[in-house]
Amino acid sequence: MNWLDEVKWDAQGLVPVIAQEQGSNDVLMFAWMNREALQKTAELGRAVYYSRSRQRLWFKGEESGHVQTVHDIRLDCDNDVVLLKVTQQGHEPGIACHTGRHSCFFQQYDAGKAGWTAVDPVLKDPESIYK
Repeated sequence: MNWLDEVKWDAQGLVPVIAQEQGSNDVLMFAWMNREALQKTAELGRAVYYSRSRQRLWFKGEESGHVQTVHDIRLDCDNDVVLLKVTQQGHEPGIACHTGRHSCFFQQYDAGKAGWTAVDPVLKDPESIYK
């Protein structure tokens, strides 16, 4: 059996993917992959996702330069979620989020405000990243 056949793809042929930073174990982002994206990720050692909005493969960093080097690809116990252990390239510290932050998970629930608060700084103005 092909290793890609063991993944439980959803009705759209996609699987959710979590990118986690090697070393710090910070969760950087969540995205989707189709079969071709996962195969290319394994072949290239670089994160390749599937953009649902663009309906095409998305090579992480293709516009921003914030490439993710992949060290490890894991599949969860139900075979329906992929975890990538990555090094985030392109800026120090690495920027994974299109908002110019290290992680896409920068909003924290604040019970006192009964709302969300941005707790991580913008490392680089997104206007200067995406031209």
